Amino acid sequence: MPDSTTALKEGELLAAVDLGSNSFHMVVARYSLGEVRRIDKLRDMVRMAEGLDGRGGLRLEVMQRALDALSRFGQRVRDLPHHRVRAIATNTVRSLRRPQAFLLPAETALGHPIEVVSGREEARLIYLGVAQGQPNGEQRRLVMDIGGGSTEFIIGEGMQTLERESLQMGCVATTRRFFGNGRLSRRKWNEALVEISAEFQQFASAYRELGWEGAIGSSGTIKTIGKVAQRIEGQENGQAPISAQAVQRMGELVLRADHIDAIDLPGLPPERRAVIAGGLLVLQAAFNELGIASMEVSRTAMREGVLEDMIGRASDHDPRDGSIHAMMRRYGIDETQAVRVEAAAMLLFDQAAGGWDLDAEDRRLLAWACRVHEVGLAIAHSQHHQHGAYLVQYSDIAGFTRNEQQLLAALVRCQRRAIPMEVLRALPERQASIAMRLVPLLRLAVLLHRSHDLSPLPALALDVDAHQARLRLPASWLDQHPLTRTDLETERELLAPFGLKFAIGAN
Repeated sequence: MPDSTTALKEGELLAAVDLGSNSFHMVVARYSLGEVRRIDKLRDMVRMAEGLDGRGGLRLEVMQRALDALSRFGQRVRDLPHHRVRAIATNTVRSLRRPQAFLLPAETALGHPIEVVSGREEARLIYLGVAQGQPNGEQRRLVMDIGGGSTEFIIGEGMQTLERESLQMGCVATTRRFFGNGRLSRRKWNEALVEISAEFQQFASAYRELGWEGAIGSSGTIKTIGKVAQRIEGQENGQAPISAQAVQRMGELVLRADHIDAIDLPGLPPERRAVIAGGLLVLQAAFNELGIASMEVSRTAMREGVLEDMIGRASDHDPRDGSIHAMMRRYGIDETQAVRVEAAAMLLFDQAAGGWDLDAEDRRLLAWACRVHEVGLAIAHSQHHQHGAYLVQYSDIAGFTRNEQQLLAALVRCQRRAIPMEVLRALPERQASIAMRLVPLLRLAVLLHRSHDLSPLPALALDVDAHQARLRLPASWLDQHPLTRTDLETERELLAPFGLKFAIGAN
C-alpha cells in the first residue's frame, strides 16, 4: 500500500516532463476522480540529438538550449513537490559518455530530479500514454513512436505491453546520418531505405507473427506526417489515418528537392523541414517491413504515459511491484526466505527512517532489494551477490529507470561481505546517499536470516543517528545463536570503513 505522503489526493497537481531528442514537452495535470485532467502544456524544440559530437559529448550551444528550455519549464512547476514531478530523459542522454555532466545543471534548471530510462522502458511509457487515449481499449495494437534519436515499436493489449523494441534511429539522427550535408537524391534515399530496413530484421518477423488489429503512431514526427498526408490526399478529416500510399507519395515529393532546405510539402511546419526526411524514411521502412497498410495518429504520447505511471506509483498498483515479482518467478527465488528478510528489513527501516531521513520511496526500494537479493543463486552460490547485482542492473525490468536499477543493483551487490565502495561511488550523488542508509539495513536483515531458519526473530530495536547504529537483541537469544552473534561482531568491522559505527547490545 502507498504511504500517506505519496498517495494522490483529490485536486492535487502533478507534471510530466519529456526530454526528447528533438523536442522537450511538459504536461501539468490535476488529479480528479481517479483520473488526470490536463490543465497546461509546454513545448520547446531543442533538438538535443543535433548536439551529439560522435564522442559521447554534447555541444555547449545545444546544452544551453536545453537548459534554457528546462528553466522555462521549471518556472511552472517550481512549487510542486519532487514526488509530483517526473522528468524523463531519453535517447540523447542515454548516448552521453558522462550523462551527469548534463543532468546536474539540467536538474538545477528544472528544479526537480531527472530520470534516464532505457529504450524499452521508454517504449512501455509510450504505449501507456497511447493506450489510455484510445477507444477499443482491449484490442491488440501496434504502436510506433519516431523520436529525435530513437524509434520505439510496441505490441500491446489493453494497458499491457506484449513486445517492446527500441531502435537507434529517429528523425534527427537519421537525417544527420544519411543527409548530413543536406543534399537529397533518389540514390541516397534508396540506399538509406535499405540500411534502415535491415535493422528491422531483428524483430519484424516475430512482430508480424504475433500480429495486431490496428497500428497507431505517436509524437511530433508522425503527427506532422499525418497532417501533410491529409493535405496531399485532399482530406479535411483530422482523424484520417496515414496510408501506405500517402507515405510513398510524400517520399516522391521530398525527392523533388535537391536539398533539405528546399523541401516543400503542404502543411509542413518550417521547424520540421530540417528533420522530416529522416522521419519519413523510418516510417516508410516500417510500413514496408511490418506490412502496415495504414496508421492512426494518436493525440497522446509518452508524457501522458508518465502521468498514468505516476498514478500507479502513488497507489497500490505500482508497475514495479509486478516486475519484481516476475523476476522472482523467472529465476526461481525462494519467496519464503525473501518474505522473512523483507519483514526484518521493514522493521529496521521503520525504526531508522526518522533518524536517517528516509521516505516511502526508499522503503519500497529496500523491499524490492530484499525480494531479489538471492537472484544470483540462479547462476551460482559462490559470489551470488555479484551475480545478482549484474542480473538486476542489466535485465529489462519494466517500470524502473536506469538510475533505479543501478541503485537496486548496488544494494544487492553490497548485501554481504566487504562493501565495495567503488560501486557506491559510481552512483549519482542523490542515489549514493540513499544507498549509504539502505545498505546497512539490508545487510542486517540478510544476516539475521542467513541460516534460513523458520523460527521467528526476537524483538529487534535499532537506534540510529547520523554516523551510528545500535542494534539491540535479547541477551538470551544472542546466547542461543553464537554464530549470529559472531556475524554481527564481524559486521561491526565491515561497516566501519563505510563510515558507520555499528554496535550490538542486549535488550
